[in-house]
Amino acid sequence: MIRYMGTRNKDGAAVYVFIVNGMQKEVREHALKQHPGCYEALPSSVKAQIAANRDWLSRL
Repeated sequence: MIRYMGTRNKDGAAVYVFIVNGMQKEVREHALKQHPGCYEALPSSVKAQIAANRDWLSRL
């Protein structure tokens, strides 16, 4: 079971906090795809923010 708990800023980067099988796990945005189920557990508002960040970065 994966449950999203919130977002923190750590070292200038967004870190997403999940509870995975009863243990807390912190995952950086670029590593979300490496942790099965974590991206899917995010609410739509957070997914939209990630998409906006990626869009902004692609313009650089």
